[in-house]
Amino acid sequence: MRVLSRLFRAKFLAYLKAAFRSGKLGFYGELKSLEEKRNFIEWLSRVAAIEWVVYAKPPFGGPRQVLKYLARYTHRVAISNQRLISLEDGRVTFRWKNYARAGEPATMTLKAEEFIRRFLLHVLPKGLVKVRHFGFLANRCRRRRVELCRRLLRPSPTQPESLNCNHDSPSEQQASPVDRCPRCKVGSMRPIEILLPQMFPTAALPSSPQMDTS
Repeated sequence: MRVLSRLFRAKFLAYLKAAFRSGKLGFYGELKSLEEKRNFIEWLSRVAAIEWVVYAKPPFGGPRQVLKYLARYTHRVAISNQRLISLEDGRVTFRWKNYARAGEPATMTLKAEEFIRRFLLHVLPKGLVKVRHFGFLANRCRRRRVELCRRLLRPSPTQPESLNCNHDSPSEQQASPVDRCPRCKVGSMRPIEILLPQMFPTAALPSSPQMDTS
């Protein structure tokens, strides 16, 4: 854990120093003095001498709970339309949960500018992505690996390309009775896809009649 802490600290400070040199950092208020290079380097040296804490532990509910938690943030916007109540006189009113009071429903009204500012805080900077792929879908090797997968999965020339009833095919002449085409009784059928029951919505069952026991 200590090695991870020091590696993260070194990488973070290196990118921070590069951003300062390129003029991408802005300092305001109490940090205004860090605009001077001497003050910034001195502050950076003090920060580099501190042991950074990296805290990580296995999730209580297991990997499935972690994926369920992250899915709320990777595939949703900052606020849903149903939480918006009104936009009047340049002020936005919306619903939110007050977690300081056990998630009690509440409403909040902000100026439109402040609402937009808070909304844009959830927009990732350029170059960052919400979901990163790994394995054969990783960005570094995706094109090469996907092409390899397609080449390996490509059917051989002797394999039938589609469902047909060609009577002259040797493979069809040797088909078992179970695989024979029920229409022509000669050609053979090849499975293309297995449709599971849960793939189709089940029809709602009619409600049972109410009995009057009075």
